[in-house]
Amino acid sequence: MTTETLSPIPPEAAGMRLDRFLAEHLGLPRNQIQQWIRADHVLINGKPAKGSHHLNTGEVLQWQPLVRDHTGEMTPEAGDLRVLYEDDLLVVLDKPAGLTVHPGAGRTTGTLAHRLLAHYPEMAAVGGPGRPGIVHRLDKDTSGIMVVARTPAAYQQLSTAFAERRIDKQYLAIVYGRPKTTAGSITKPIARHPQRRKEMSVIEGGRPATTGYRVLESAAGISLLQIELATGRTHQIRVHLKDLGHPLVGDPTYGEARWKGLPKSVKKPLSDFPRPALHAWQLAFEHPQSERRISFEAPVPEDLVSLWVEVTGQSLEGLGA
Repeated sequence: MTTETLSPIPPEAAGMRLDRFLAEHLGLPRNQIQQWIRADHVLINGKPAKGSHHLNTGEVLQWQPLVRDHTGEMTPEAGDLRVLYEDDLLVVLDKPAGLTVHPGAGRTTGTLAHRLLAHYPEMAAVGGPGRPGIVHRLDKDTSGIMVVARTPAAYQQLSTAFAERRIDKQYLAIVYGRPKTTAGSITKPIARHPQRRKEMSVIEGGRPATTGYRVLESAAGISLLQIELATGRTHQIRVHLKDLGHPLVGDPTYGEARWKGLPKSVKKPLSDFPRPALHAWQLAFEHPQSERRISFEAPVPEDLVSLWVEVTGQSLEGLGA
């Protein structure tokens, strides 16, 4: 297993706890990083480190992913996968809305991770506990494209690419209203809401977050936006669009009942839409082995197409509709 080295420590990391910094740097759960630390797989200046260690810019940080066989922790479950591409190192797939990516609070079965184990049993030894092959995630009700790793080496390289923002991620979103500018960028920090702890919010002093947008179509009080993520904070698109004043149609947490002010003919399809109208559309990255830039696109799901057509009376030309 390859040992990765970071030297010097970036200035913005000075004073941060080691476990927190490495989790953010690699885009991994902190408890997974803490497992590496307990197994002496994380070193500061060549010596095993503690998670509570506060980083200094002059230090040399090294880490080696801890690979374990997790087959006893999850039972593979049958289920369809919409595979867009696969090779010996990775799989690119189109996740349907309503499917949770991996086990978590309140969900121990019926996830994408369980299906992946049934189709690709070698993923049991890739990634953290309960997250076989998972290098990034989508919210349960967000549809669209994901890449998962089939080997520990691919997992490490893809995780690092996400952490270093070398992955291009494009989304499609149907929102209320039309932004004042045809294209723009939302750069506002995001942190957990101080009262509603399950929600995120734009908060001064939060983690930096940048979301780019471009208006593709606009009609009947709604707009179709192309969204580009420069960072990957929890609920980032949903929070930033709400702050912009154009929340996602169907978002039960950050959305608003804007449909009430629209013509009667469009109220029902908008009020009845059962999920945030968000789709992970395109993904581009360097292949872990060939280093060739590859790109993929997940077809626009039928529910978003139907919503747009029913509300606006127009098709989504050029987007597979």
